[in-house]
Amino acid sequence: MTPKKILRRPQPQTNPDWGHNLPSLLRRLYAARGVTSDEQLSYTLKHLASPLSLRGIDRAVELLAEAIDRQQRVLVLGDFDADGATSTVVAMLGLSMLGLQSIDFRVPSRFADGYGLTPGIIERLRDEGQLPDLMVTVDNGISAIEGVRAAKELGVKVVVTDHHLAGEELPDADAIVNPNQPGCPFLSKNAAGVGVMFYVLTALRKRLRETSRLPNPEPNLGSLLDLVALGTVADVVPLDHNNRIFVEQGLRRIRQGEARPGILALLEVAGRDHAAISSTDLGFVVGPRLNAAGRLDDMSIGIACLLADSPDEARRLARELDTFNRERRTIEKDMKAQAQDLLASMSLDLDGLPWGLALFDPDWHQGVIGILAARIREQTHRPTIAFAPDDNGEDIKGSARSIPGLHIRDVLAVVDARHPGMMKKFGGHAMAAGMTLAKADLDAFSEAFDRAVRDTLSAEDLEAAITTDGPLGPNELSLDTAALLKRAGPWGQHFPEPLFDGEFRVVSQRIVGENHLKLVLQPVEGGGIIDGIAFNTGPEVPDYTRTGARVVYKPDANTFRGRTNLQLLVDYLEPLS
Repeated sequence: MTPKKILRRPQPQTNPDWGHNLPSLLRRLYAARGVTSDEQLSYTLKHLASPLSLRGIDRAVELLAEAIDRQQRVLVLGDFDADGATSTVVAMLGLSMLGLQSIDFRVPSRFADGYGLTPGIIERLRDEGQLPDLMVTVDNGISAIEGVRAAKELGVKVVVTDHHLAGEELPDADAIVNPNQPGCPFLSKNAAGVGVMFYVLTALRKRLRETSRLPNPEPNLGSLLDLVALGTVADVVPLDHNNRIFVEQGLRRIRQGEARPGILALLEVAGRDHAAISSTDLGFVVGPRLNAAGRLDDMSIGIACLLADSPDEARRLARELDTFNRERRTIEKDMKAQAQDLLASMSLDLDGLPWGLALFDPDWHQGVIGILAARIREQTHRPTIAFAPDDNGEDIKGSARSIPGLHIRDVLAVVDARHPGMMKKFGGHAMAAGMTLAKADLDAFSEAFDRAVRDTLSAEDLEAAITTDGPLGPNELSLDTAALLKRAGPWGQHFPEPLFDGEFRVVSQRIVGENHLKLVLQPVEGGGIIDGIAFNTGPEVPDYTRTGARVVYKPDANTFRGRTNLQLLVDYLEPLS
């Protein structure tokens, strides 16, 4: 494992005065995550921020209500990741529930179209005779200057719903709903694309109710919250209070078996019991299988799975997505090995590597470079961009992943300002971004990117660290604690799942499954024997039985042959000095 500093999450000087009886462990954990009142732990829908403060939502609702009244043709333009897929399905189902009859979707091809609404998509719709009256973008559109212009020139009205950061110029859409557009007062800037679309639907339902135009019986938009939860977690947006409400409400539907057949089928093929899932399962089990379609083939398959009404059809499509995901893992494994060789050719010493890594191989797959960049970022603790060839043979596409303290899109904006035109296009978030440039400019871009990173970070920022909630006492190392923590979520980005650290004697250790370290542990301060597992350590690990280990872990329940025992899921360990 890459050496890391183990940091303790700071506790506030004064703990909140909780209004109800919380276990002391949860008081400590919540306070360290900035929770200051009971209300922030209430996940009822009444605590959601009002959609009416979203800039542009009145005009968007007006256009959608008009489309329903006139039964216009509406086309939803999605994106090829899990947020884009769930946003598309929420738009399709929600607008249909509210009375729209003529609605379809289109997802750009990652390989042929690139990201978002482009003039090429509009031209293709025109040539096919499929131009709609109204186009609704979901999880994209805020940077589609040319695409929106092309649509409007052909008489198509455009409603943009998005959550990505806006550039200097906004598209000339008929309505833009994006909490991150300039001048938008909406409080939850962290909404995923699927959350933004859900808000548009709730505002539209309110308008239709006030004007006595709602279908009878009144549609229950809450039935879409399982999709909102999935897209929110899979897009790794910060789980502020608003997003935690979305996720918790969606998880409740899934646990009760009231989710879309496609979500239940994806959990089934992964061997997960829907009645006991957590937000972690959405992020690491369902999300990757859905994303695999957009990475390797066509996200329309993932959307079809989520739209399926028949459990049998949902299972068939879920099995297909699971196959894609297995293929994606194989491709990723090969690409990572190639990247390791490339890193080794740069320097065997982390100190000799650039601060900002830009890696390219002509055989890399466009659909997997984002995952590859994340894996290399984790290994080197450096902002990383992985590039793959574009289909035209002259350009390369990059996917960037950042580290704490560096806003990757802002750094790309610096590169663009210093070298105008080097990047043909770019965009993204604080922690992830994408760009396109000519292959001939890769060396120059690599130098410019490294320089921009060095101008932003300090050497200390490049030291990998892992933050924990401190130790658990002997009485807290129990199955009850594991169950308590699972119920205490939802956990996620910026509301992290609790991690603990402690010193342990290592009674025994062995490699299982070629890559995982199985441990038998005993707390140094006293206590019973506990099993532990560290995944993907590789076969070469120190002999911790000689030294003992400082272990960073999460308590978990492990059921084997009908018996359930406490097991520590080990995130990191190092020998005791």
